[in-house]
Amino acid sequence: MRRLVMIVVLLVAVGAGAWFYLDLGLDDVGLGGLNIPGFNQAPDGPVVLTMDCSSVGREYELCVDRLEVFMERTGYRVIPKPGPTDASLHLSVLQELSLTRSQGLDVYAVDVIWPGILAEDLLDLREYFSPADLSDFFTAIVDNNTVGDRLVAIPYYTDAGLLYYRTDLLERYGFDGPPASWAELEEMAQVIQAGERAAGNDAFWGFVWQGRQNEGLTCDALEWFASEGAGRIVEIDGTISATPNNQQAIEALGRAQRWVGTISPENSPEIDEEASRAIWQSGNAAFMRNWPYAYALGNSEDSPVRGLFDVGPLPSGEAGSAATLGGWQLAVSKYSRFPDEAAELVRFMTGTETQKYLAIEGSYNPTRLSLYNDPDILAANPFFGSMLDILNGAVARPSTVTGTDYEAVSTVFHTQVNEVLRGETTPEQALRTVEQNLVSLRGEGW
Repeated sequence: MRRLVMIVVLLVAVGAGAWFYLDLGLDDVGLGGLNIPGFNQAPDGPVVLTMDCSSVGREYELCVDRLEVFMERTGYRVIPKPGPTDASLHLSVLQELSLTRSQGLDVYAVDVIWPGILAEDLLDLREYFSPADLSDFFTAIVDNNTVGDRLVAIPYYTDAGLLYYRTDLLERYGFDGPPASWAELEEMAQVIQAGERAAGNDAFWGFVWQGRQNEGLTCDALEWFASEGAGRIVEIDGTISATPNNQQAIEALGRAQRWVGTISPENSPEIDEEASRAIWQSGNAAFMRNWPYAYALGNSEDSPVRGLFDVGPLPSGEAGSAATLGGWQLAVSKYSRFPDEAAELVRFMTGTETQKYLAIEGSYNPTRLSLYNDPDILAANPFFGSMLDILNGAVARPSTVTGTDYEAVSTVFHTQVNEVLRGETTPEQALRTVEQNLVSLRGEGW
């Protein structure tokens, strides 16, 4: 009976993500936390770890590959768990596991914006990494993962938004190169889309991106804002820049609204990273905004666009090109039965060997600076040569300044932006609602 009650509670708490809990093998629930059969061995018993492996692109597949190597070398058993592809749902799952002090997941996959939210339930990993080892990571990401004096997560791979463009279509329609500005992108997208449809491909679109009401839309919209000098929603000093008095923000939202149904699909407000990649990789788009992981998939042997595209910085607005900083970290749950072994797994998964493997096989950007000169990685991903500049100039979401309020801040923001894209509200009214809600959230301070 208790098992049935807990399942109902979990279904209500995280909706479609509840499968993640059920897959952990829940059988009984104790008041002190989840009692997972097979994961409650005595410390001197057999080591069985579980790891949260993201399911976007090839990440789960590559994660499993590396875990097999780790198990062979250590003799431990590691069970991979495919986390939800929706970032907000993924966070809800991890928060619920922490709330119940679950011992069913040892290693968490943590978005770059989550360390401050999850910190109190994560192990301090500084004692497991020497200063020399930490110095090989991007300093800004290590700082991002340090909450107070505790290093709660280790950089796994990093990200920044990129523009994917069809080189064959640019040449076919007389363009010398990719668009330098948003205005040029609109012009090129219209010309190529009209031409391809006239040639018989009614499913072709000029530009695909992420408009679904989730964290992906916050990333896209932040790039629109920052490229026009409209700020980053909440500034470093805590002031709110997403307001109806911000003319650059109004214009950026209005432009994106115009894309929907013209150069971008009518259902753009429902499209996420994988849905946009599906359109692009099928050969039905001239341009795409996405993360680096899509590069390796676009060049896979069965891809219709293999060898027909390149990537580069996103188009510029009045303030230049802007890419949202993304990426994932690995952390150890404070409630793990095997914290030392889990930390050992994090060391392996964030080490040079694994990061090189992920870069070559999946075009995941390393978080170790030394790998950006690796000839094998550059041969597999020629665009990595310019990624350092893009990553060093990437725009961080306001997760540090807003702390544990960030998820609510982002939800308020992407909800209103999504309504603009759907034509349900105007940019001015959306920003007015955002400002009102963020002022209420901030109260006396973030």
